[in-house]
Amino acid sequence: MKAFATLADVEALERSPLEMVAPHRSPYALIRATAERFPEREAFTFLPDAGLDTPPRRVTYRELLANIHRAANAFRALGVHEANAVAMLAPNTPEAHAVLWGAQLAGRVCPINFLLQPDHIAALLQASNAKVLVALGPSEELAVWPTALAVQALHATVLVPIEVDAAVPNRPSLQDLMAAQPEALTFEPDLHPDRVVALFHTGGTTGAPKLAQHTAGNEAHTAWFAHAFYDIDETAVEVNGFPLFHVAGAFVYGLALLAIGARQVLPTFGGMRNTDFVQRYWQFCERERVTLLACVPTVLASLLGVPLNANISSVRAAFTGGSPLPAELAQRFEAATGISVRNILGMTECAGLVSIEPLLGPRTPGSAGLRLPFTDVHAVPWRDGEAQLDERCAAGETGVLVLRGPHVSPGYLNAKRNAGMFEQGWIVTGDLGHLDEAGRIHITGRAKDVIIRGSHNIDPGLVEDAFMAHPAVSQCAVVAEPDAYAGEVPVAFVVLRAGVVLDADALLREVAPQVYERPACPKRVVLVESLPLTAIGKVFKPTLRLRAIEIRLTEMAQALAPGRAVRVEASDESGRQRALITIGGAPDEELSQQLCAALAAIAVPVDICFA
Repeated sequence: MKAFATLADVEALERSPLEMVAPHRSPYALIRATAERFPEREAFTFLPDAGLDTPPRRVTYRELLANIHRAANAFRALGVHEANAVAMLAPNTPEAHAVLWGAQLAGRVCPINFLLQPDHIAALLQASNAKVLVALGPSEELAVWPTALAVQALHATVLVPIEVDAAVPNRPSLQDLMAAQPEALTFEPDLHPDRVVALFHTGGTTGAPKLAQHTAGNEAHTAWFAHAFYDIDETAVEVNGFPLFHVAGAFVYGLALLAIGARQVLPTFGGMRNTDFVQRYWQFCERERVTLLACVPTVLASLLGVPLNANISSVRAAFTGGSPLPAELAQRFEAATGISVRNILGMTECAGLVSIEPLLGPRTPGSAGLRLPFTDVHAVPWRDGEAQLDERCAAGETGVLVLRGPHVSPGYLNAKRNAGMFEQGWIVTGDLGHLDEAGRIHITGRAKDVIIRGSHNIDPGLVEDAFMAHPAVSQCAVVAEPDAYAGEVPVAFVVLRAGVVLDADALLREVAPQVYERPACPKRVVLVESLPLTAIGKVFKPTLRLRAIEIRLTEMAQALAPGRAVRVEASDESGRQRALITIGGAPDEELSQQLCAALAAIAVPVDICFA
């Protein structure tokens, strides 16, 4: 397949039938074809620790395919069939890949974030009808096993450890179960592209489970076409430090490489959270002759703080997704490293990919690249909280992005949760943005993150761009702060660059003239040491919205109760924000009434108590 540079290249490919240009319509078929073509090529280079002298564990494609077969056979022997799931609590390792792809042959796979609370994991197991739970066994580096035991106590299932430091008494390990199985499949797998093979959780870490279904065809579609945007072949070497419970680690940066016979460097159980590995990142790139970096914007920012003490001439590009890529950050990274940066837009609900910025095309500030082949992406008007699916925004006109294609999930496992996301064959992404004249997709924010100041809609992404252009700013996230007069006003949470001394008011004065319009200028800047992040390094704005509520309500309460201690705790349950204000000292009915009157116009329910 010819590498893409423009939308015309994508459209040229679409003149041939999908079945001709993408003959393998399941992850297993892709991996099997690669193993048949390159049996002795290295699929994985697993780093047991962050020591440069520690020998890595290397796994060939022949070994990978055999392990997938053995894992699938083992799961069938444990009673897993098409209606059952194999849940997994494990980092990105060769064994975890055997589970991920083998479970899809035996039944379904449900990879779960091992940082979630046990009760939430147990709820995901119940919702997915998981018959088996595979978890990383006792390990000094990553304590997943205690969580797995707590989960099993809440939801009865067959618990299988991935043996690491020591065997678990009276419990066969995954390695034991696989060793007892033959290299060839003992059953005929259903490889139909429409069969649901995976359940990936999404939508945060609280509330009822929200599991997006993936068909085999969904996952194969994103994986197969990605390499034409990356401009890579089987000689590529990528650092994939992302977990497999996230579509980036599994498909965008995982299966996309397995589909063409390329090699992935898997950095320890901790991945990019292993600080020792990050400090030696460039040296590992030199040792392994890495050509491609798998990133999110926060990883790019972290790597700018790592000494460039190695020969990294082999590295061609850094691809980044998960959140909008600040143009200033991309420019700084390219200038410091000489490595080209390209952006990606993805979603769990479409097996990880919406669009990719081609390496052979220019990096366009604000662009998330071109749509995948055989898919449709449009910006449509957003009115009264709904996407107008029958309308289209003009080139350059902001709307909410919608998409459809072979990569689009059939919906959530609980169909009642499809409303608002899966509509008339489209996914309503919730992303605000536009398409330019060249067909490039631009993301500027989230529809749910829009700040409504009076009747004025404010796009936080554009405000963040103004802060990121300031030389003192390392990271910035803009969210809504409740306001009695305007309803909401913007507040900016900012991480300064190392060694910079600048107060919040001074920074706001310097950035304010660069904000795209006066109503969008933040009311305040809050300097923080770090921003809250998800497991893959994406800024988690719900936490910041709660912090903004706490700051504003604390100010209001202190103004009405001078001299008294004030504590505000904001919470969010299934998208419903509320706050508890605790006033120090004896109960005061008059003060309570004053607070209630002052807070009546704040669009956040508030409880008041005295202590």
